[in-house]
Amino acid sequence: MTEAPILVRYEPSAPEAVSAMLELGAVTDKDVVYDLGCGDGRIVIEAAKRGARGVCVDIDPRRIAEARDNAAAAGVLDRIRFREQDAMKADLSHATVVMLFLSPDLNLALRPKLERELPPGTRVVSHWHRMGDWPPERTITVRTAEPPRTSEVFLFRTRAPSP
Repeated sequence: MTEAPILVRYEPSAPEAVSAMLELGAVTDKDVVYDLGCGDGRIVIEAAKRGARGVCVDIDPRRIAEARDNAAAAGVLDRIRFREQDAMKADLSHATVVMLFLSPDLNLALRPKLERELPPGTRVVSHWHRMGDWPPERTITVRTAEPPRTSEVFLFRTRAPSP
């Protein structure tokens, strides 16, 4: 029996949060940025504008189509790949940075996959939601204008598997 995917309500990240995520992830032109639950693609598009390559992953075909259209409008379509699939089934082996704005439950469900599939030291950046007892390496508090609110962005790094 196949488990049903954990679905997350679509909520675009505010520009201030996107900037904080890219800063915390220390994204450069050497990176391959994966956004799991990419929505309209804004995080990967901003990473691509900074020279990175990216992969947008979303289970919703409307979000993938929107992300592709937005990447084309931003002139970075050639730097981004698009995958309409469940984040739990995505191949993450080429990621150097993984971006998340999901939910506490989906973050916890993804954590073993991230720890298993990503090389030690890979940066994982999560807006708003922690990763259970996985301690963040760094946290930034973000204040957004629209809507006006405060949230946190967390940086985690994968570690070598325990013997």
